Amino acid sequence: MKSKTALALLSLLPLGGLALAQVKSDEPQKQNIIDEVVWMVGDEPILLSDIEYQKLVLRSEGHTEGDLDCVIPERIAIQKLFLNQAKIDSIEVGDTQVNRMVEMWIQNAISQLGSQEKLEEYFNKKIGQIREEQATQVRNEEIVRAMQQRIAQDVRVSPSEISAFYKQLPQDSLPFVPKTVEVQIIAMQPQIPLSEIDRVKGVLRGYADDINAGKREFSTIARLYSEDKRTAAQGGEYGFVGKVSLDPAFATAIFNLSEKNRVSPIIKTDEGYHIAQLIERRGDLVNFRHILVRPVVEEKALEQASARLDSVAGLIKDQRLTFEQAAELYSEDKNTFNNGGLMTNSSNESNFSGSALFRYEELPQDIAKVAYTLKPGEVSKPFTMRNDKGLEQVAIIRIKAEHAEHMANMNADFRTIKEMALAKKRARVIDEWIRQKQRETSIVMAPRYRNCTFQYPGWVHDKK
Repeated sequence: MKSKTALALLSLLPLGGLALAQVKSDEPQKQNIIDEVVWMVGDEPILLSDIEYQKLVLRSEGHTEGDLDCVIPERIAIQKLFLNQAKIDSIEVGDTQVNRMVEMWIQNAISQLGSQEKLEEYFNKKIGQIREEQATQVRNEEIVRAMQQRIAQDVRVSPSEISAFYKQLPQDSLPFVPKTVEVQIIAMQPQIPLSEIDRVKGVLRGYADDINAGKREFSTIARLYSEDKRTAAQGGEYGFVGKVSLDPAFATAIFNLSEKNRVSPIIKTDEGYHIAQLIERRGDLVNFRHILVRPVVEEKALEQASARLDSVAGLIKDQRLTFEQAAELYSEDKNTFNNGGLMTNSSNESNFSGSALFRYEELPQDIAKVAYTLKPGEVSKPFTMRNDKGLEQVAIIRIKAEHAEHMANMNADFRTIKEMALAKKRARVIDEWIRQKQRETSIVMAPRYRNCTFQYPGWVHDKK
């Protein structure tokens, strides 16, 4: 039996200073509501406004399946269980990461609804309120994700478990493996004249002098001029990281900073040239701002690099060198030159992450549009691309192998099936954790929710 949000709740005794009140409206974006506590999960309340806001968010994203008046409070209650444990385990997430995700969500929502004004009208809130509520939601989701990873971090699957998992899978449940390719690359950096490097350093020294003299704010210059698009919008703020997450030379310079208002010396990395400013240090972690400026590559330098690579491609086509030998001798791609030029899929969202397999759409854009035109074994002509550091390079590629689409099998797709078996086992561990926490946690809900059909029926109990 479905619950009705417009029905009045029976009053309950105050819980932790809060009481369950009467529902006034099913459309919070159009009418004023007397907010109310409708669930208590331990000491954590779930407000009607939380549920109504999430209903609007899900509907804005096109999700309408299920009884949202039952689905959403259960989702929030599960989240509360994880958040309670995360407090005990001192799990936190950085503001920079949260802010980036919120801005992406807001821009996507504005794009779907047409304008900021329509977004504010839809939620009946100013953009600042929407941003704040979404930041809370995103932060909670990231903490929950981190908590789930910790719960399941020691889960492993043995070869026998993988085999058993595969055997019990119905044929129509086997994953469909799309067409994939293995790509080899040889890349060369165009020569940058010393005069251009001196120009870049002069620009950064000018920024540093103005900041140290108090004439300009570091964050303002970063927003206007930094070429690191990941951090520029946040005033150059990087977020808390450890040494191992940074380029070694960059890490040394950053962890040597002691004065928050002073600007670092110029730092050279594979991405270009930087200046940085300390924000805060927490033990082995540091948060900082930085400004990145890259040297401009002249067209003549690109042409010269292209001519050199064209000669290398000729040696390969004449079979005087294999592609693997040429990669070792000539490639300046640090990720692939000692691996025969073979690229590795580093997309966290790909089923093939960590392997040499790519769907065409998972390849970097500059590489993908060339790879589409090649047959297996064919070497491309030199082309200009931007690498993962954002720098211009000249490259040639070769399709080492092409794998037709097929239903997964143990011989060709052991890795894929292993990940499926591991994901199922981790999900089971997390599912058991949720049920255990349900039994241990005091849960009180408004009467109307007791008629919901929950994924986890154990919510309906009152532990005193």
